[in-house]
Amino acid sequence: MKEIIVLSPLSGEVVQLKKVKDEVFSAEVLGEGIAIIPDRGTVVSPVSGTVNSVADAKHAINVIGDSGEELLIHIGLDTVTLKGSAFTPRVKAGDKVKQGDVLMEFDLQGIRGAGLDTVSPVVVLNTADYRKVEGVSGRVKQGAPLLTIRA
Repeated sequence: MKEIIVLSPLSGEVVQLKKVKDEVFSAEVLGEGIAIIPDRGTVVSPVSGTVNSVADAKHAINVIGDSGEELLIHIGLDTVTLKGSAFTPRVKAGDKVKQGDVLMEFDLQGIRGAGLDTVSPVVVLNTADYRKVEGVSGRVKQGAPLLTIRA
């Protein structure tokens, strides 16, 4: 049985996706995963692969891993309303990345100051391609194992 280990793109407190206060994520409409309440404003690549897209509002990045896993990293809830003002992407669509490469920096205080929730979902968009997606609990450090995807 093949396993893909997805490292944490953020440091902070782990929250089960079902407890995120946004139905698109909590109902796992986009796929299974986990969320993190970040304590720092840096996002690193959870896998080696290719940046598929950076949202126009810069609040989300989609990375496709070398093993085919498609990951969405969505910083905060309703942060699209900031129109990119709190986000500084360090990559663009088509860029090759290695696990741990900086993808984005963001203004954590600015997001909080705008009254927005900083909880940040990390979702396996192609969950249906896999048998199981399991996440860790508690606190997680950036670059530590976050998700195990079983083929």
